[in-house]
Amino acid sequence: MAPKNREVQNKLMKGLLDLVILQFLNAKPMHGYQIISSIRKNFGVYFGPSTIYPLLNSLEGKGHIKSQWDLSNERPRKVYELTKEGHNLLNYTENSLNHICRKITNIGISKNDTSGILQRPIYSTIKNPVAKK
Repeated sequence: MAPKNREVQNKLMKGLLDLVILQFLNAKPMHGYQIISSIRKNFGVYFGPSTIYPLLNSLEGKGHIKSQWDLSNERPRKVYELTKEGHNLLNYTENSLNHICRKITNIGISKNDTSGILQRPIYSTIKNPVAKK
């Protein structure tokens, strides 16, 4: 992946990291290292413990997730799971993100634009900034 593309992906992931974590925990309870590994496996982006654990603590402090110690393995691990409030936040965030994506897709350039690009979605303009005449 090109460095600029990687930079964009990292920026988007940082902004959506809480949503990604909530979505993973919606699928199943996980401990911190599982979350870190899942993010790397699914998105190709590495966020270390110094990023993930403070975010988990913040989400827990806000009541979106809860944790308990799993002592059944040889190594005790703190396992996180979504709360009802976390489910509500996840649903709201997903709906908001979908709304934003639809708005971005539907943005067109005004008919009064003198650049020659008429009513093209913004992503088309970014992909091909020069309009064909």
